Amino acid sequence: MTDMYYGPLPLTVEDITLDFLSAALATRLPQSHLRSFKIVEVLQGTCTKIWLSLDGEADEKDTRLPETALLKGGFETHSRAMGHMHRTEALSYGTLVPTLGLRTPQVYFSGWDEAGRQGVVIMEDLRARGVDFCSPLVSQTFDQTAARLKALAAIHAQTWGSLDVKSGGRWEWLGDMPANWRLYFDAYLEPDVWNHYIREPRGAAAAKVFHDRAWMSDALDRMAAYAAGLPYCAIHGDTHLGNLYHDIDGAPGFFDCIMTSAPAMIEVAYHLGCALDLSDRAAWEADLIRMYLAELQAHGVAAPSFEEALHQYGVLLAYGYGIFIINEARFQTEANNTAYTARLSQAMLDHDTMGKLAKISL
Repeated sequence: MTDMYYGPLPLTVEDITLDFLSAALATRLPQSHLRSFKIVEVLQGTCTKIWLSLDGEADEKDTRLPETALLKGGFETHSRAMGHMHRTEALSYGTLVPTLGLRTPQVYFSGWDEAGRQGVVIMEDLRARGVDFCSPLVSQTFDQTAARLKALAAIHAQTWGSLDVKSGGRWEWLGDMPANWRLYFDAYLEPDVWNHYIREPRGAAAAKVFHDRAWMSDALDRMAAYAAGLPYCAIHGDTHLGNLYHDIDGAPGFFDCIMTSAPAMIEVAYHLGCALDLSDRAAWEADLIRMYLAELQAHGVAAPSFEEALHQYGVLLAYGYGIFIINEARFQTEANNTAYTARLSQAMLDHDTMGKLAKISL
């Protein structure tokens, strides 16, 4: 289902009313009736997560309201400035995710308020269903990672090289991730800000050669130039372990879908670099990448050779490192940022990412 609401949305937690929730839930559960609700928990961050207890009834069993739900939106003081992110998440869940077959929480409502720069998604409470959430501090097994890459290959293949993800295309709102990532990174590349994070535990977890702020800034430009010559597709965009789960049937699940458009190997490098123990990654990554390429081919994609894919992987590992070396502790704990930084730093050493980037012309 791809129902998407466009119009006024609540901008504060206090604005979440019975009337709003009733109308929102009725967009996809039209026979339902919400009698009352209660806010159970509010978790602040980049995006506010609000767990709701719902008391309702329905005329049809298959449209019965869930007992609990998760509402996500921009309810922080910084939220209006991050309206682009809330828009992307609402559009991802409301329009694109349903077409891709991506395993995500069931979505009950997705809306965007242009005037208020607010996006709201109401979705299934995965905690109530008892799924197994991945932890950034617990690395994945080979089989878990292989299943995740197979799911990603199926998603990537559907828009591989498609004009739909380019400017003027059906999904142009995805944007161009590499071309635009400086809009995010530049504030963190200010000397005082960068040095603050380098002095944190994550800095000690990274090889000193990657402490150079000027190198990181240059790496972003070189990766963007390199990416521009590769096929683009729609990607999840943030497949670190904190955004992933294993469903009750063992299948890999994804949440926090803030989708974007980029070369697929950015996602593969980011995920493997975050998800695997250092020694496991070194032992398994070649087989995992070969398997990913075979899955692309099975879905009709003219996939790159293993050698070319491995080169892309080595170059694009620097994106994930850049994310977590400067990631704010309010978004991920210092322990999580340190774990990811250590894993990605070692991967970059193993693949001579610095040497590969130096050969890319600007």
